[in-house]
Amino acid sequence: MNLTDTQQAILALIAERIDAEGLPPSQAEIAKAFGFKGVRAAQYHLDALETAGAIERMPGRARGIRVLQPPPQAQRELGLASANEDAIRLPVLGRVAAGSPIGSGAGVEPDNYVLLDRNMFFPSPDYLLKVKGDSMRDEGIFDGDLIGVHRTHDARSGQIVVARIDDEITVKLLKIGKDRIRLLPRNPDYAPIEVQPDQDFAIEGLYCGLVRPNR
Repeated sequence: MNLTDTQQAILALIAERIDAEGLPPSQAEIAKAFGFKGVRAAQYHLDALETAGAIERMPGRARGIRVLQPPPQAQRELGLASANEDAIRLPVLGRVAAGSPIGSGAGVEPDNYVLLDRNMFFPSPDYLLKVKGDSMRDEGIFDGDLIGVHRTHDARSGQIVVARIDDEITVKLLKIGKDRIRLLPRNPDYAPIEVQPDQDFAIEGLYCGLVRPNR
């Protein structure tokens, strides 16, 4: 298959969601995961995957996608994965700010996907994000690290989360008070972020470990 990195990562996401949940992601979910402005970009890449023979779409079904071929890199890594039951293949879906929040569309073209030991993470991650900035330095999270993210909209006060504020993404320590929510850095050079009542705020996932690429 002659696929772009983006298409390979979308194919990996589809395969993983089918394996984990029994259903592929919707076009809207693909667009959100990859920072596309709308479903048209997701549609374009799905068309390319179908033309390449990687997937089959079933007419009349909103999530009617069947994977015909595993992603090319996955084919190369199947031997490793089968030999190591603890192996997990994770897509790198983009960047997350450990500083001032960055727009969800900034630099979120997937870089790759990597095979890692699942025992490095807790809870089990769904994807990786590349850290930009040093606001979480005292938590051991540095610029350029790849952090594992467990996809969930629920979190407790005191957990490190990936959060969305008005379409901007950041990783911070969550503090929930009686009348306010704050996102705290772990570096005194940065100020806490207080979520305002009129802001669109959501938890996108829980931080569950990191990988530090060779620099």
